Amino acid sequence: MAATDFKDYYAILGISKTASPEEIKQAFRKLARKYHPDVNPNNKQAEATFKEVNEAYEVLSDVDKRKKYDQFGQYWKQAGEGFPSGGAGVDMGGFDFSQYGSFDEFVNELLGRFGGPSPRGGRQSYSYQRSSTGRPGGYSGFNDFGGFQDIGTGSTPDTEAAIALTLGEAFAGVKKRFSLGNETIEVSIPSGAKTGTRLRVRGKGQFNPMTQQRGDLYLKVELQPHSFFQFEGDNLVCEVPITPDEATLGASIDVPTPDGSVNVKLPAGVRSGQSLRLRGKGWPLTKGGRSDQFVKVAIVPPKDLSQQEREYYEKIRAIRTYNPRSHLQQFKF
Repeated sequence: MAATDFKDYYAILGISKTASPEEIKQAFRKLARKYHPDVNPNNKQAEATFKEVNEAYEVLSDVDKRKKYDQFGQYWKQAGEGFPSGGAGVDMGGFDFSQYGSFDEFVNELLGRFGGPSPRGGRQSYSYQRSSTGRPGGYSGFNDFGGFQDIGTGSTPDTEAAIALTLGEAFAGVKKRFSLGNETIEVSIPSGAKTGTRLRVRGKGQFNPMTQQRGDLYLKVELQPHSFFQFEGDNLVCEVPITPDEATLGASIDVPTPDGSVNVKLPAGVRSGQSLRLRGKGWPLTKGGRSDQFVKVAIVPPKDLSQQEREYYEKIRAIRTYNPRSHLQQFKF
């Protein structure tokens, strides 16, 4: 870890390392009033300082957190320019600080923020355990769900994290169980969430020592890629292969939908790339109902023909009257 990663909370509050709890509180209140967003509207630097002051107070005002922070400071000095890699971690006071790849990882876990230590140099990950899957339907009946909203800019510290869902989980709705520091919470995710959807969980964000309240937790949905379905706007799109004879003569084929397979009639003469609409078989909509599913047809000629199949294809070629390139005969550049 680079030296610039470490935050000196004592210096941020302008106090000594032997400061009493009362001195810490006084220093915090003075700086919080000075850099509060309401006093410094549209001042990004003041807002950043206010967040640092809050973070410093949240750590130093708690006896156990302050002790761990002081121990981490000693470890950081010993580690110098970086954490040791490989072998046993450095142990101080019965705690292994080498598990953290950066100061931010240490503080996130110390303050019970979403997530914990991540692999060296990697992106911090968020863990959950699957609880139960809901039923397809609307957005009502979820007590832990606060709605789709953008993060506010008030003084209460909110937290944002990404949550990955399979297409099946997002379609049906699902309950997820998260570890949030020492706290376990269960979040009900309604049916119809998509990539970019924000789920608000009230009162599960960071603690604001000035207001003595917690902010909100915002979960940003990321849908995992699906092997068959893709999105076009609110609609679902899939590609289904058909044979040349099915395209020429028409056919009835089974097509997967989120509800299971349905029988679809192909019109005679359907072209490769043509799309067929299945009304109401797409994605759950926030206003109720479902979008549509579009089935894109792909004509796939056989690679391996039996002797009889080859004979019939040669006969068709010999008697065929249709020329799809006839309009190109008079083409001039």
